[in-house]
Amino acid sequence: MSSAPRHIADHHTMRCPLCSHSVEPFRKARKRDYWHCPGCGSVMMDPRDYVTPGEEKSRYETHNNDVEDPRYQNFVAPLVRQILSGHSSAESGLDFGSGTGPVITKLLRDQDYQVQTFDPFFDNNTSLLLEKYDYIACCEVAEHFHKPREEFELLRGLLKPGGKLYLMTRLYEPHIDFASWDYKNDETHVFFYSRRAMEWIAYKMGFSDIAFLNDQMIIFTA
Repeated sequence: MSSAPRHIADHHTMRCPLCSHSVEPFRKARKRDYWHCPGCGSVMMDPRDYVTPGEEKSRYETHNNDVEDPRYQNFVAPLVRQILSGHSSAESGLDFGSGTGPVITKLLRDQDYQVQTFDPFFDNNTSLLLEKYDYIACCEVAEHFHKPREEFELLRGLLKPGGKLYLMTRLYEPHIDFASWDYKNDETHVFFYSRRAMEWIAYKMGFSDIAFLNDQMIIFTA
């Protein structure tokens, strides 16, 4: 006798790690189970399919994040331009989840900007999380959050009044064909936000404003 997919049996007990709404079975892709949250519209990987912390770190180490690579610089350039146009070099910034190659920090420091780097795997200086910042860059990081609500509460608390969080992550919307969506193929990408989820974050975390520049760049104002 064949058994039902494991998530069908226990979906009533699982809640969205962002908004705490009950989730529902969504898809199985690349041998991993995914859930959908009717509350905030997010899609998330089943926690039992997460890679281990050691595997996660090894995966990041395979990224070719050379700060001198023009392609890498071009990828983050829109976010860097937003910071350069919205802040002076006298203001303080944090590159949150800076990874193995903090290219955003490199490009801003080239313009004499004061930026610190923090990464739980590669630059885990937790004393920096006791400071306040005029701006935070969080580029291709939020989709890795196992506990997105806690992480966004942390980010909100790190900002000075009027400070800005510059976020880059690809948003999921119902028109996207999840089966062929390449963004879910990285096994360390565990949480995919909808536009509605971002608006929920802005409201619940007490941000004064949110701006969607496109389908992958969002700016929150404290």
